[in-house]
Amino acid sequence: MRKGLCFIFAVVVGGSFGLTSLTPSSQSKRSEGSFKPDIPKSWDDEAIATLEVPLADPVGSPKHVSADYYYRIPVRPIYKSYPIYAPGHEPPGYMDWLKRQEPQVVWDDHEHRPPLKTQEDWIKAGEIVFDAPIDLNAPGSPLAGDIRDPVWYRRAGVPVNRDGVMPFLVYVVRKKGTVEVGADSCGTCHTRLMPGGTVVRGAQGNFPFERAFFARPIPRDFLQPILRDSFGAPWIKPDPLAPADAMSAEQIAATSAEIPAGVVARQGTSILYPVQTPDLIGVKDRRYLDHSGLQQQRSITDLMRYAAINQGEDELASYAGFIPAGTPPRFQDLPDPAKRSRYIDEQLYALGLFVYSLQPPPNPNEFVDVAADGKKVFEREGCVMCHTPPLYTNNKLTPADGFTPPPGADQKYDILPISVGTDPNLTMKTRRGTGYYKVPSLKGVWYRSMFGHSGWCATLEDWFDPRRTRDDYIPTGFKPYGAKTYAVKGHPFGLDLSAEDRRALVAFLKTL
Repeated sequence: MRKGLCFIFAVVVGGSFGLTSLTPSSQSKRSEGSFKPDIPKSWDDEAIATLEVPLADPVGSPKHVSADYYYRIPVRPIYKSYPIYAPGHEPPGYMDWLKRQEPQVVWDDHEHRPPLKTQEDWIKAGEIVFDAPIDLNAPGSPLAGDIRDPVWYRRAGVPVNRDGVMPFLVYVVRKKGTVEVGADSCGTCHTRLMPGGTVVRGAQGNFPFERAFFARPIPRDFLQPILRDSFGAPWIKPDPLAPADAMSAEQIAATSAEIPAGVVARQGTSILYPVQTPDLIGVKDRRYLDHSGLQQQRSITDLMRYAAINQGEDELASYAGFIPAGTPPRFQDLPDPAKRSRYIDEQLYALGLFVYSLQPPPNPNEFVDVAADGKKVFEREGCVMCHTPPLYTNNKLTPADGFTPPPGADQKYDILPISVGTDPNLTMKTRRGTGYYKVPSLKGVWYRSMFGHSGWCATLEDWFDPRRTRDDYIPTGFKPYGAKTYAVKGHPFGLDLSAEDRRALVAFLKTL
């Protein structure tokens, strides 16, 4: 699948980099309630060439396809989708009803499009794109069987909402009588089911990707090309994927089973070095996207590019001659663009507006006395240097332990000249690795989980547990396969506080 085995800061300290800054003035023309944006081109050769931060080893920095190639890729039509109910919750006759539905295209590059008169119309249209799957699994496929199997839900820990709907995947009808399972929409990764069944759009997702994928046996010869296409970084020496190459199918499944919901081995990372699923709420204020700060966000157009790249165009890039979607066995030739699919720029622009419009859920944590004490601890301990209000990030990059920024990097990018010492593997041993980590925002940490860029600690309390840096620590989130214990090193800030101050600090953070 496209997203791995399963399937986003230069501001003056205290400044803001918000929606107004990210939207060029020429893109929004309002009169009498109308909204007529000048749609920018998402794929522009000059802009793409300066979009990304060079990789830790710049030899492997991706060279993306040309605009000519990109715009020869056929447009992907968006079909109407339908909810998937967990076993025991499906309305009587639901599947038979679906099979009687006529295919409905809701947006393509021809005659079908939603109404686009006001800014609100554009945002709603962007939600359509957010929810649209880009991988479709026909009846009889393993996934189509899984979503109707109660054992799969139990083994993988797949959550459902109050109505029994599994909100991460959808049904799609492209041919009357055939009901397909749609996956790999933006919402597949960025939908969070809260305790009690409330769904939060755009938040850190909590679908258990790897556990769901490996809930059934997978042949080793099927896994091998997926591992290489999804995670290969052959210019890095020694080969960081070599340990996985030596694993049996059972060992790969066991390794993936250590990756909890809220963490994912997305394309360009690794089952050995997975990544915490990012929260998109508030992303309009971030200068760098990805935990490694791989892509700059200089405008809403850059977010459009990020969406296009991460919906499959990164597979077309050449990484020192390695093209993940290229022609085997050497992966050096681009596939025929006619065999790919993409969104039109209108759809990507609408998607950007929708993502920028996302709001956090109501915070149940009140700013009581203990939180007020925690704010004083936050300020006293100097947390504001990196996690600067009001965004609670300084929007900078911090070098990984052992990485030295190349000459001139500080003139191009906002780099904090200190390392917090966390595990460097994600940013040094994957094809998303720049040698940096971005300073994350602390806003919304109350509804998130799996802290650290690889999600080692399930809760804030765990993250500030001073025992986490010890060799006998047992992580509450991700830990490497085969490790009974694992020291979660780095970011020592807050670990030497008294128990009272730690409790107050956590209480304050949960109000953000």
